[in-house]
Amino acid sequence: MRKTVGVLVIWCSIGCSSPTPPPSQPAAASAGPVMKPIVSVKELMRFDIDPASDFVFDAVQYDATLKGVHDIYPKTDEDWEKVKVGAVSLAENIYLLKVKRPWAPKGDVNNSTGPNPPELSPDQIQAKYDKDPVLWDAKIEALRNAALEVMDVADKRDGKALFEASADVDNACEMCHLEYWYPGDRAAVEEDARQKARIDPSARRPARKK
Repeated sequence: MRKTVGVLVIWCSIGCSSPTPPPSQPAAASAGPVMKPIVSVKELMRFDIDPASDFVFDAVQYDATLKGVHDIYPKTDEDWEKVKVGAVSLAENIYLLKVKRPWAPKGDVNNSTGPNPPELSPDQIQAKYDKDPVLWDAKIEALRNAALEVMDVADKRDGKALFEASADVDNACEMCHLEYWYPGDRAAVEEDARQKARIDPSARRPARKK
């Protein structure tokens, strides 16, 4: 009898005791505010990303005249500050292209009508994106990395390196445009780059389509 009571006491001390509360779970991380786009991709490029890139492109030029050939690059603190402004704006704002938004303003189908249209329509761009969304993100990252390169060069005040970095930004822009905007120009753009390299290896920056 005493043994039975002892067993009951032990059982009750285990089973009847208050359950140990589970460890507290960390609060779910806030998803943050939902970003709502104001303009289309085409407008974002025109009013934000392209003007930012001009701070970089306008700072370095290869000038060939009858008087000779010379490079133009930033010289003053103010000149370099403009380069840094452009690079920072590019590096930050290019991620706005990750926010889902229309490819063009309502009713704008790009220059995509008629025989052999030079540009893709928004529907065609969307089809390319749907087929490979990872490629779109890769193009964004390529431009961001090039902008980060320019930021570093601006901090170092290295005019010679800025020519290379500017060319990297331009190449990132052009490779994206040839994929999603005017792929029909790829052969002409590549041939133009080959001719420039053959005639003048220093002319690294191809003509940009506005």
